[in-house]
Amino acid sequence: MPPDYRTWSSRVRQLDRGLTALGSLAAGIGVLPPSGQSWYELLRLKLLPQLDIEPLLVVGIVGGTNIGKSLLFNHLAGEVASGVSPLAAGTKHPVCLVPGGLDDPALLARLFEDFQLVRWESADDPLREDPANLLFWRTGAGVPPRLLLLDAPDVDSDVAVNWQRARAIRQAADVLVAVLTQQKYNDAAVKQFFRDAVQADKPIIVIFNQVDLEADRPYWPQWLATFSSQTGAEPELVYVIPFDREAADELRLPFYPVGRNGRQRPEGPSSLREELAALHFDEIKIRTFRGALGRVLDAQDGAAGYLAAVRRAAGQFATARDVLSAAEMARVSWPSLPPRVLVGEIRAWWNAGRTTWSRSIHGFYRKLGHGIASSWRWVLGRTASGKEDLLEAFRRREREAILLAVQKMLEELDRLAQVGNETLRPRLEALLKGTAREQLLQRVQSAHGQLPAVDEDYRLYLWAELDAWKRERPGVVRILQSLDQVAALARPAVTVLLLVSGWHLAGNLVGHAAAQAAGQTVTQLAGEAAITGGVAGSGEALLSGAGEGIGLAAARLFGRLQARYAQQRAAWLAGWLEKELLAGLLSDLRQGAQVPECDAFRQVETALEEIRSAAGLETA
Repeated sequence: MPPDYRTWSSRVRQLDRGLTALGSLAAGIGVLPPSGQSWYELLRLKLLPQLDIEPLLVVGIVGGTNIGKSLLFNHLAGEVASGVSPLAAGTKHPVCLVPGGLDDPALLARLFEDFQLVRWESADDPLREDPANLLFWRTGAGVPPRLLLLDAPDVDSDVAVNWQRARAIRQAADVLVAVLTQQKYNDAAVKQFFRDAVQADKPIIVIFNQVDLEADRPYWPQWLATFSSQTGAEPELVYVIPFDREAADELRLPFYPVGRNGRQRPEGPSSLREELAALHFDEIKIRTFRGALGRVLDAQDGAAGYLAAVRRAAGQFATARDVLSAAEMARVSWPSLPPRVLVGEIRAWWNAGRTTWSRSIHGFYRKLGHGIASSWRWVLGRTASGKEDLLEAFRRREREAILLAVQKMLEELDRLAQVGNETLRPRLEALLKGTAREQLLQRVQSAHGQLPAVDEDYRLYLWAELDAWKRERPGVVRILQSLDQVAALARPAVTVLLLVSGWHLAGNLVGHAAAQAAGQTVTQLAGEAAITGGVAGSGEALLSGAGEGIGLAAARLFGRLQARYAQQRAAWLAGWLEKELLAGLLSDLRQGAQVPECDAFRQVETALEEIRSAAGLETA
């Protein structure tokens, strides 16, 4: 089924709209707009203007010298519109006859942009000597609708300017009527002209003029075969016209069809004018545009190449986005939260679930235990030569990790500033100029100093995890609650012992459990430190009997709590870096990387594929 011209032309318009919308986005990532490039000018100035009208066909009558081109042009026109001269290279300027309704100078100017349009006054106009490229035109009463007939200068003239005009006609024409004779079918200049026409995929109709219908019958198939093999032409129609001076003068020469291979017997004449009017306009018009479309769609220098350039530039932005991702740059070896801080939060959660009576007794002994423990820590501190507090040591390690991450990011910015594209490089250099580095390191240390060890978001997460742990193990919780009630009565006997002799060791084991997930140790800690808040060996024994998986489950819980803490601290650093250092740069990089995903890019991509398919062009 022939392609639908209206659908095809709508795709070309879609391509233009998409390119217009994509232009500003592409410019933002350093890809120059296509305006000024030859393929884009071809689209805007040649293809689009012709899509505003119904498909029409420009039929050029072309051939060598003294073979009767103008005479046949007049036959097709049904009137003498182009002067006939016995002199070589008589037609110096083309003549165009247009049907009623298409006699619009603006339209003709778009179709024949290489010529200066002049209204036709007489048949002698095309014989005029003039250095300018003139094209004489007028309305032709006998020209079929949507057909424009052109009489062209000789393609093998000794006058060089005639060659140029003939080539311009070949470019403007949709269909070429090749007028050949026994003397001209094998002429080198003629064959080269039509070889170029075949390269441009122009439909060709062959007419052998001035033949002897009887004597030349065995020969014109050979002439046609030679012409076709040496030009690559595959004629749509083939005619022979006998030599008859009287019929020629009276515009009644017969056109005999002889088949596409020239071997059909010329039994009766037919009307070439009607054959031209019956051509598949849609198919031929799309085919006519293939040459221009090939340049527009070219993978290197056309719209496809433009899309490829946009993809490459967006890829650079995506690479920079990934490299500069604050979340990635904040992936440092984050220190674990000190166990006593984590255990303190778990104690607070468990205490919130106690009865009022149990909470008050545990609270009294907790205060007593803190007082004793503080005294012991003071004593231990005196013998440890001023050993650094665990929480302060953690804060110091965390600060060192943060500074290391920021230094790494600054080094990566330095590298990208050297190798980045012209759009990216100045943005990076602006971040690194002057004292920006020193100021950034000072600011991040100050921001970290104001960050609490445990913020509310993490506390909400921790309590939610513990609540889920509690719901999943109702039997274990009942045992722990029972132990907790007993522990409230026995507290004076166990609290001092735990806090003075065992709590420091228990805190270290909690950290070990979170990192190593050692089942036996975690069972002990889950029963003794993290959950019950003070039950010693008996708690471990009871929990061991509550289920073999409790130790591993507790280890996983501690691991999740520590991992989530590290994630949240890294997220804080990532957010701070993005806000304080990268500011709008990451946003620009993300937007640039996403240009190939935008509607305009996809619109251009889709239009290109559909235009290729309709025009029968190979995929780029």
